[in-house]
Amino acid sequence: MPGRTDPRLRHLFLLGLFALAGVTLLARLAYWQVLDRERLASLAAAQTEQRIEQPSQRGTIYDRSGTVVLASSVDRYRLVASPAQLSPERRAAVAAELTRLLGLEGEAAGQLATRMTSDKGYVVLAREVDATTAATIRDELAAGTLAAVDLESEPTRVYPQSGGAAGTTLAAHLLGFVNREGVGQYGVEQRYQAVLAGQPRVVIAARDVSGRPIAGSEEVLDPGAPGVDLRLTIDASLQLAVEQELLAAWVADRAVSVSTVVLDPRTGAIYAEATYPSYDANDYASIAASDPSRFIDPVISQVYEPGSVFKMLTATAGLTAGVVTPATKVNDSGTLALDGGRAKVSDADRRPMGWIPFSDVIAYSRNVGAARVALALGKDTRTAAVALHDTWTRLGFGEPTGVDLAGEVGGLVRDPAISQWRQIDLANGAFGQGVAVTPLQLATAYAAMVNGGTLVQPHVVAAIGAQEVNPPPRGRVIEPAVARELVGLMRHVVSGVPFYRDRTLVPGYVVGGKTGTAQIWDPKLNGGRGDWKPNVFNFSFVGFIGRQDPELVVAVQIHEARPTVVRIGYQEMPVFSFELFRRIATDAITMLDLPPAPATPPTTADR
Repeated sequence: MPGRTDPRLRHLFLLGLFALAGVTLLARLAYWQVLDRERLASLAAAQTEQRIEQPSQRGTIYDRSGTVVLASSVDRYRLVASPAQLSPERRAAVAAELTRLLGLEGEAAGQLATRMTSDKGYVVLAREVDATTAATIRDELAAGTLAAVDLESEPTRVYPQSGGAAGTTLAAHLLGFVNREGVGQYGVEQRYQAVLAGQPRVVIAARDVSGRPIAGSEEVLDPGAPGVDLRLTIDASLQLAVEQELLAAWVADRAVSVSTVVLDPRTGAIYAEATYPSYDANDYASIAASDPSRFIDPVISQVYEPGSVFKMLTATAGLTAGVVTPATKVNDSGTLALDGGRAKVSDADRRPMGWIPFSDVIAYSRNVGAARVALALGKDTRTAAVALHDTWTRLGFGEPTGVDLAGEVGGLVRDPAISQWRQIDLANGAFGQGVAVTPLQLATAYAAMVNGGTLVQPHVVAAIGAQEVNPPPRGRVIEPAVARELVGLMRHVVSGVPFYRDRTLVPGYVVGGKTGTAQIWDPKLNGGRGDWKPNVFNFSFVGFIGRQDPELVVAVQIHEARPTVVRIGYQEMPVFSFELFRRIATDAITMLDLPPAPATPPTTADR
């Protein structure tokens, strides 16, 4: 018969196994509770707690007076619900009542019903619920008419000032807007996002089974900091008047867009900056869905060939180099053969004016005269091209101005040191072809011409909180004597040519400037080989106005307009660029309180 096993050995073996298991479990528990405690605690907390970032009150944006609110934040509410807590019948009843309270119809009503009748634990039913409606919802919750719904605070950015046209808000392109995530988009809102938004308040809160924070369970990790207010250089009254002027010109000229900027040439402060078509920043979502290109600000973000307003850059180069003076006679031959006869440039009217003073080359906008001066800037084409290009870059072209707005571009300026210019390139550049610039770049360059030669820093923010903003100038770029001659040339344009004089001068003020007309190249035309758009032009005027000296620079661009009459060298416009300049300049001296200087009494010698 088989041998019998000693039960004591079995008991000892089993006891050893249990002891080993116990020690293992104790060791594992000790590891979990001591060595791995923080990791396990964080995992547990992640299942029961929620980290919440609560946005701070966003800073308010004011105009230059500090009293007109251009952008502010108001309390709105997000309506949320937990349908899973209700029976299907109760969900439908609550959905119907909310649809009535919110005044929803059609697709919006259907979307709310779909969300409310689902079996989800948390859904968003509506956004931007106003305070009055929110109070009514709370009353019905207390009365039991509504259930399983809640209101969460959701600050909303509003732009209270109406713009110069129906369906727009004031300075929409310049301000930009704030999206639902509280992030600034475009303009001032994006550029100063960190300043305006402040620091969010960070809390940890326990969550219920639906994943929603439990009231009273919050632990503050970071108290945050409120956003800082901004005071702009923009004058609200002038901005509104300018926008109204742009709308009228846009309609009259059948233009794709019309833009302007009003700049203080001594400080770089921008008093008004606008484009039409504009948009309603309070309704940015519908614009984003239909035509997001409307958000782009052409004053800083869209380049174009400026045409003859660039002749003042050629004048700057020529006067600086001593190639010409305002009185120097230049041969305006009507056409000029270049590059050994392989190319030529012509005046717009194809009619030679003969030997005329350089001041008349500028006043009558003679392409051939400007080209001759550009060619004379150096001993050969290469050195002349470098001299002209150097003038462009010294005055800020080819790079952003550094204005404190989001989305600025630098333009397109070809460097002759990288890509060699031919004579035709130099001649075209002399009258603003073959380059691409922004209206703000033009305004900034002209400011240097009329303020004595200093390139200012354009800006739109005058103060951040209580801290004044006074950006320093970017340096002297024109000698004072040359700047005085440039002012004289611009005054001669509007006083020496009757066509401009009758539509540009403002009695009691000094006025000067330069026109520009440019054809528009379309690479899609001519079977994809490209061609000029027929009877469509860009019209520009950049000028100054002041009581005794230039005090404001106004740049105007009428983009892709259709003249009512087109002849060689002449286009008839319902509103010319220089007429629009005068209207805006007149608005500016009125809104900015710049009365005309008192008349000087005649002296004995005058009598």
